[in-house]
Amino acid sequence: MKLALVVVGQRVPGWAETACQDYLKRFPPDWRVELKAVKAEPRTQGKTVDAMKAAEAQRIEAACAKGARRVVLDERGTRLTTAQLAQRLLAWQLDGRDVALLVGGPDGLADTLKDSADETLRLSDLTLPHAFARVLLAEALYRAWSVNAGHPYHRE
Repeated sequence: MKLALVVVGQRVPGWAETACQDYLKRFPPDWRVELKAVKAEPRTQGKTVDAMKAAEAQRIEAACAKGARRVVLDERGTRLTTAQLAQRLLAWQLDGRDVALLVGGPDGLADTLKDSADETLRLSDLTLPHAFARVLLAEALYRAWSVNAGHPYHRE
């Protein structure tokens, strides 16, 4: 199984890129985890929000592996504890498909992506800057992996 964090926005502050890559590098070699940043649609061309989200959705679709389980990160998604996310990781492994975790741009994800998702998760009840959301997602996945691996990184 390969995990792909498919996120809208290619330009993030250096601290966010460093932190996200730090967590992704912590996974063992048999866990293929990667960040795929797709270009955000420019917000200055007078396009409607739906048109911008549709353009971003096409880029997200292109970045997802064919047949991958699609997990949308959305404020209305299911809340999970770290232990519950660890259980989801195990279930995804047993399913055998690659997993694409989708994080939208400033206006969120297109309804077509939300409607076609295999599941929808909530990262936080807080509104987060996109740069921080990708770091938080990478850390949460690493922490969930560490629970399953019996690694002392996670403590309850």
